[in-house]
Amino acid sequence: MKSPLPHPSGSAGSQAAPLHPGRTDADFDAAKYSPSPVVRPGVVRPASKVAGVPHADIQAITEAVQRNSAWIQPLRNEISRVIVGQHSLVDRLLVGLISNGHILLEGVPGLAKTLALKTLAGAIHLQFGRIQFTPDMLPADIVGTLIYNPRDGAFSTKHGPIFANLVLADEINRAPAKVQSALLEAMQERQVTLGDVTYPLPDPFFVLATQNPLEQEGTYPLPEAQIDRFMLKVIVNYPNRGEERLILDSMAVAEPSLGVQPVVTGDDIIAARRVVSGIYVDDKVKDYIVDIVLATRDPRPYGIDLNGWVQCGASPRATISLTLAARAVAFLDGRGYVTPQDVKDVAYDALRHRIIVSYEAEAENITSENIIAGILEGLPVP
Repeated sequence: MKSPLPHPSGSAGSQAAPLHPGRTDADFDAAKYSPSPVVRPGVVRPASKVAGVPHADIQAITEAVQRNSAWIQPLRNEISRVIVGQHSLVDRLLVGLISNGHILLEGVPGLAKTLALKTLAGAIHLQFGRIQFTPDMLPADIVGTLIYNPRDGAFSTKHGPIFANLVLADEINRAPAKVQSALLEAMQERQVTLGDVTYPLPDPFFVLATQNPLEQEGTYPLPEAQIDRFMLKVIVNYPNRGEERLILDSMAVAEPSLGVQPVVTGDDIIAARRVVSGIYVDDKVKDYIVDIVLATRDPRPYGIDLNGWVQCGASPRATISLTLAARAVAFLDGRGYVTPQDVKDVAYDALRHRIIVSYEAEAENITSENIIAGILEGLPVP
């Protein structure tokens, strides 16, 4: 039976929506969210407002965004020396980096998920740690443990690979739930408890996890509490024909060039995060975000018929993640304000892993992305 819900935007599959979709004035009324032209020095005009915020304030935020985002394009250029295509993937990694959120990548083997994360780490002046998840791992292999010294009868602390700025959790679904749960405290509270002592993790701290959706033997689904702590779940798709040809030219050699130069510091990222937190979100856009999340739990008040296909809707973390991700999109676009299109651009990545469909939906081959598409189509855009 064919699903009555629309397919997600971009394709009938799970391709992430682009951060720069070529928006035009017809897409939304930019006057509601953007500042007026800059007033020349010496010219005094009344302080007009946009939704209660002076234009001068939004202009100041935009200028701060442009000052603190100067490293974005050099970082993109450095990553593009190794990663062919995958522009949407790179932008989503940058969204997580500047909004202090963790990213989960899902895709078949060979799509450069691990290479993209290693390349990003190599282009930043930060400590990088990699954890290769396997079924025989223990929580101590991630967070560390206490080691008894028989000479002095005391315990010494050995920190695990989680004590790094950028942590690559490769094939995270190959470890059992007990091991996956070792990341919960680290991801949510940026700290690790060993024995009676709690150790803060470095700042910035960013977890990048990958998982393979194909293999079932030897894999364990991520617990809901674990997957909800990922800000975004990004689906990595195959490259197109032109990108495949470029991959052949650059990688079909015995020793491909994978080196990158660090172009960003941790201080740059922390400064960018402060600016992202100050990007203006209009009350109408905030209400739009809340309506999207509430519609995943109970769509009936919004006049959207999902026929009981949602077993569990998105948590309040989805509201926070959607807002932060939209602010990060505005930052990457060099703006000091968020538009409804920014919210729609990241809605699939912020919600697809937080919506649990019912058995009836699975029988109809209806996915969480179909649910999101129906909600975005049914809700009025402010």
